[in-house]
Amino acid sequence: MHWLINSTIGRKFVMSISGLFLILFLLFHMSMNLVLVFSLDAYDQVTQFLGANWYAVVASLILAAGFIVHILYASILTLQNQKARGKDKYAVKNTKDASWSSKNMYVLGFVVLSFLVLHMIQFWYEMQFKELFGMEGAINRGSELIVPLFKQPLYVIVYLIAFVALWLHLTHGFWSALHTVGWNNTIWMKRLKNISYVVATIIVAGFTVIPIYVYFFVPSPF
Repeated sequence: MHWLINSTIGRKFVMSISGLFLILFLLFHMSMNLVLVFSLDAYDQVTQFLGANWYAVVASLILAAGFIVHILYASILTLQNQKARGKDKYAVKNTKDASWSSKNMYVLGFVVLSFLVLHMIQFWYEMQFKELFGMEGAINRGSELIVPLFKQPLYVIVYLIAFVALWLHLTHGFWSALHTVGWNNTIWMKRLKNISYVVATIIVAGFTVIPIYVYFFVPSPF
């Protein structure tokens, strides 16, 4: 276990595993949100089921741990590589073949993290956190939050920009994580890059549908 903490390879491995875990969460969260497109009532039932119940609290703690580990190890590796290679970005050699997203993974990650904080304030705090601590104004019907929010053009634009950053982060991060855990031969490298684009596009397209659908097709609550 010592090498997972103190060696560069170990840190990359931990960051890759935590990243893959978070991708699975994104797929689940995206699928849950897509229920809204088919039925607001069904979406509300899902959000009520995932309220301040013990399983939801445990899942939130596990997710929080995954995000913290991923961010912490990404920061350590970034500082380590910048110290070793000057201005080069995290875990990417400064070559002509390196993509823009691979050279700016930490910046993209910071954009995604900033969006995550905003998203948690707008939804998680108003729903699970307030209910968990018995605060007034807790909301357990997700549509009461998501519909008014996405009827505002500014927030639709903010979320769409965040989704672009997420797509760029995932397209490199997914295949890089699998490469780190051992799928790194010549044949699989090309396949993994193609798969990463497919997975990232599915996730981001699923999320992108929500604000656009709400803005254009859901009746305004105002």
